[in-house]
Amino acid sequence: MYTILVLFILAVIPSVCTDQHTNDCDVLPKDPYIEMGSSIKLVCLTSCANSKVFWTLKSRPIDERLSNTINSTLTVVSLSNFTHHRATLECYSADTQQILGGSIITTYLKPRKISCTLDYVNQEGDGMPQLFTCSWEHQIDPSLTVNYTVWWASSLHSPPMEICSSNTTICTSNHSEIFDNFTVMVRAKTSNWEAYSDSYEFAPYQILKIIRPKVAVIVFSDHLLVTWNRSLGSQKCHCEIKHKALSADGGTQEWVRNKTLNKGENGKISIEKVESCIFYKISVRCALDQAPWSNWSEEKTVLSKLNKSHVRLNLWRKVTELDQNGVRRVRVMWTDIPSACQGTFKYTVTQMPYKEHMNSMNYTSCGNSTCDVDVDQDAQRLILTVFHDEVFLAKESVYVPAIGESLPQVTDIHTSTHEGVILVSWKAPVQPVSGYMVDWTHSGNHIYWKETKYTNATLFDLLDKKEYNITVTPLMADRTGHSTQALQICSRVGDPGKVDIIDVKAYDKSAYVSWDLKSQEECSGVVNDYTVFYGTLLNVTVDSKKQDVFLEDLKPDTQYRVYVEARALTGITRSTERFFTTKRFDPRLITALGVSGSVVIVLVLSLGLCCAIQWKKFMEKPVPNPGLSSVALWLSPSHQKRMCPFQPFHPSASFCDTVYTEETSRASTPPPDADCNGNPTTEQTEEYTDSVIILAPCVQAERPVEPVETQHSSSPTESTAFLSSESSPFNPYRSQSSGEVSSPRTSKQSKRIPAKNQEKATLKTVYVTLDMFEQDQSR
Repeated sequence: MYTILVLFILAVIPSVCTDQHTNDCDVLPKDPYIEMGSSIKLVCLTSCANSKVFWTLKSRPIDERLSNTINSTLTVVSLSNFTHHRATLECYSADTQQILGGSIITTYLKPRKISCTLDYVNQEGDGMPQLFTCSWEHQIDPSLTVNYTVWWASSLHSPPMEICSSNTTICTSNHSEIFDNFTVMVRAKTSNWEAYSDSYEFAPYQILKIIRPKVAVIVFSDHLLVTWNRSLGSQKCHCEIKHKALSADGGTQEWVRNKTLNKGENGKISIEKVESCIFYKISVRCALDQAPWSNWSEEKTVLSKLNKSHVRLNLWRKVTELDQNGVRRVRVMWTDIPSACQGTFKYTVTQMPYKEHMNSMNYTSCGNSTCDVDVDQDAQRLILTVFHDEVFLAKESVYVPAIGESLPQVTDIHTSTHEGVILVSWKAPVQPVSGYMVDWTHSGNHIYWKETKYTNATLFDLLDKKEYNITVTPLMADRTGHSTQALQICSRVGDPGKVDIIDVKAYDKSAYVSWDLKSQEECSGVVNDYTVFYGTLLNVTVDSKKQDVFLEDLKPDTQYRVYVEARALTGITRSTERFFTTKRFDPRLITALGVSGSVVIVLVLSLGLCCAIQWKKFMEKPVPNPGLSSVALWLSPSHQKRMCPFQPFHPSASFCDTVYTEETSRASTPPPDADCNGNPTTEQTEEYTDSVIILAPCVQAERPVEPVETQHSSSPTESTAFLSSESSPFNPYRSQSSGEVSSPRTSKQSKRIPAKNQEKATLKTVYVTLDMFEQDQSR
């Protein structure tokens, strides 16, 4: 590179000297590509400036010591260990600060870290490898198109030979006739530059991938025996054995073991401590010393056998309270034998009473993991027996205490929860115990249990936000104590229930908001308070007992957004947003005015209706025509028997037709009563305070009838009461309707007139004719 640059400078200087009148300014070479970390020299032509220059790289000044002025028209800058991916170099005039020229320097990297392998196309047989593959690293601009060529040479002195080409950083060739060490070099070429990698030397056995092993697995009751064969048995090799256990719950565990095989040795290894009835997947790969690993062998899948020594029934029981029939239901539980185990399994529970002189035993056939049996109030021992293919496999027993039996029992059970884990602690009984059994359930159907020697336990793998019932039972050598149940506790307390806004009633300057809380889960958090947010930054908080609130100081005819947050120690639940608009006027005032107006209208209508009814009655009230009737006093039936029949009216009729006016009765004493024959009666008449119309009694007996007095109206125009009875033969009216009748009575103001005064009184007879009534009406 330095040689080329010197030749370039030597060619440029004479041309500049020969053409003294050239005023061109520029930087040369133009936009060069160099290898990352190499050095470069560039020339600034200054014939147009005739002044001193300075340089900048990526707009930053370059140290003047890197610049060398050859003459007034030529300046050279030297850049060593150039590591910029892309940088702009510019030349400036020191006098005018004007750019005289510039060049963009771009760097590239050469390929590095070359690795090669010899491999087999056919993985079933030995022989010469068929594939030669090399790969390398090269950092370039992804937009560039680079062509790679792999050169191979069998020795350092032989000319390199091209064996493959590629556009990626990997290249494969079928050239496999390699028996000695060789070197490899990679060339990268673009339209602007090309770069060669360093030479890498390889030995054939250090890059050879041997054929993958062939694996066989033999299953025993307590272990797995893995065997395999390998290619190139004359060479020492290293192998890896990988086995994976697939559990019933879908989990996977993986182990890798190493084994070195000497020359002529085939592979064999025993896998111990395998679990019963578990699927295992096994594969093997091998490699020569310092050579790459072969491909993994085909995976072998086997099922381990049931190991009798691994059977742990972990027997336990759950006892209910004594029912009214004296029976207790006992659920017997044990660890399930994996369903993947081959063969037939049979489970039997035997009840052995502890009562003296009781040798009878009950047998119950059960399912795979639970069994329900009934026991009485006495102590029982339940024995579980398991048979595999009709052969005894395991046996275990558990004790059920009698009701009221003196046995240890734990006290002061405390439970707490933290991040989905329940912590249980209790106080040990006074009697010595060997341990404790803790069982828990959230539904009663699925019961879990574990044994511990401590007075506390931690329960894992719980369902989220579920209530659990926990029971602790002390254990002894051959018996169990009485169980103690803790208070129900949630595995984790969640957020409060769902908040729903029920109603929003808007007024002009206030609004009524009510809401409801619905618990969606059984372990929802307890609400401490509610906060109602409305408007932009307004809110009001109420305690958990209230579920409504009045929002005050609102603006009329304004839209508001409202939502409610329920706050608990475990979280916050937020309702959906509701929008409402306040009224322009208070609707309660409008309602009050409407109700008041309605009441007034109803009262006015009622009063008018009453007045109309009364007016109608008044207008329709019958008024008798005096010109059409004879005037008389209506007598009682007892008087009517003693009265004589009415006679036609004549001006000169008998004394029965005599009518006394008010003036007459007041001015003088009336004459004695006379009967129909004109004979005076012995009794004196009473003095009347009011004018009356009196019919003279027709006496049929010796005892005269006392005159009847009625109170006269205060107005002189008012008439006396008329009674109508057309059917009566004694009716004094002609076709008259009945009117209001004043009850006949004797006036308290009436006085008995002495006989001597009566004699002195002058009688005046007044006759009333129909013409007189008519004339009075005309007036």
